Amino acid sequence: MVLDKLQAGLARWRSEPPAHARFGPDFLAPPPPPKALAASEVPRVAWMLATRWRHAAALAAVPPGRGGAVMALPGLFDSDGSSIVLRDFLAKLGYRAEGWGLGRNLGVKSVGIEAERLIARVEALHAEAGPVALVGVSLGGIMARLVAHRRPDLVRKVVTVSSPYAGGGRATNVWRAFEWATGERVDDPAVIARSQAIAAPLPVPCTAIWSRSDGFVNGFICHDPSAEAVEVSSGHLGVHIHPEVLLAIAAALAQDAVVQDR
Repeated sequence: MVLDKLQAGLARWRSEPPAHARFGPDFLAPPPPPKALAASEVPRVAWMLATRWRHAAALAAVPPGRGGAVMALPGLFDSDGSSIVLRDFLAKLGYRAEGWGLGRNLGVKSVGIEAERLIARVEALHAEAGPVALVGVSLGGIMARLVAHRRPDLVRKVVTVSSPYAGGGRATNVWRAFEWATGERVDDPAVIARSQAIAAPLPVPCTAIWSRSDGFVNGFICHDPSAEAVEVSSGHLGVHIHPEVLLAIAAALAQDAVVQDR
């Protein structure tokens, strides 16, 4: 009986229509994913890792990309080590795939209040290899959008992966970890203002990869109408090495640079 109720509740959650959050005085944050979905993250990532071999042929069959520089931005607490699989995959497709070189992602402690340290890294890569495509996972995707807003001249495209940029911080099950790591408060007016700016339509092409099965962040705020949205079936942990996500990233980077309708 309990299991039936749990499965029914998760089915309702996954079937909810996308609802894009709006910032402002009347903003009502959508709810975080159910705790049961969050609890399923570890067994799901274990299963994904155990069955990745099934997708080896599909990953090997991806045609070469359009080339150019790609910078991978890690999620909260992660460093460049977390993007080794992604960068190796993109390098085999002909991209110059680089890490961000800023250590662990601890929010503003790592990149600066206005991402100035991250912008400097993107600027240096741009000087060597031309416009940079930014692939950001979770918090890294939010930072990628901030860079693209501040310096669109440096950025060819933004690809976000499970990045909850279109809603409030409390629409996640990790907002306390975010506050502890970054020293910021999700309800701080300055943080909300910066989030509002990040959520605005980008001046460069953007693809948002999201999942309604994400147990850590509300997948419905990981995309918005101004970006190309690509839904995948994945949890949050290990999303950056999920075969379906790798294929989606490759497809997004291979597209011609066409800014989405606003």
